[in-house]
Amino acid sequence: MTATIGVLALQGDVREHVAALARLGVTATAVRRPAELAAVDGLVLPGGESTTMAKLARTFDLIEPLRQRIKDGMPALGTCAGMILLADRIEDGAVGQESIGGLDITVRRNAFGRQVDSFEGDVDVVGLDAPVHGIFIRAPWVESVGGGVEVLARVGSDAEPEAVGRIVAVRQGPLMATSFHPEVGGDARVHGLFVDLVRQHA
Repeated sequence: MTATIGVLALQGDVREHVAALARLGVTATAVRRPAELAAVDGLVLPGGESTTMAKLARTFDLIEPLRQRIKDGMPALGTCAGMILLADRIEDGAVGQESIGGLDITVRRNAFGRQVDSFEGDVDVVGLDAPVHGIFIRAPWVESVGGGVEVLARVGSDAEPEAVGRIVAVRQGPLMATSFHPEVGGDARVHGLFVDLVRQHA
């Protein structure tokens, strides 16, 4: 099937995600308004600043439409800040910080940026036959997951000791999220997993 995947274009790494999807031959479009959200089969929530993105989504009257589409089963991929937006629970969030929710996970905001330095390293991801080069920039990690959440990746031994073993990629039904930035560089395999998810739920 032909899928149209939106990229939430309020702030953050929008162009990089559009380019990654384009490399896979997928139609990708920027989403800033409810009508644009209604027209896509799946949505990428990019890295950026999670509090700013949530405030802009509220300003653009997107928060409730986003929550409804997620509730209705729209596939979504959240990366870095996007993971925070999809999480049901946030540790170390800003005062009054909103999320869209949908993923039964608790994330710790800025976990790598505050407790260990931002870093790069190879990450083994379930479903891929070779590691992904993960780029972690003031990234969250997943503190805990609910019973229906599949852990796709954990931080490897090349990270600081406190970070080793932390959960950095998850999937729950049609929702995926990563702590790292899969849109940076030429490797579109994580996006490929998401495209497969969109097609499965079409």
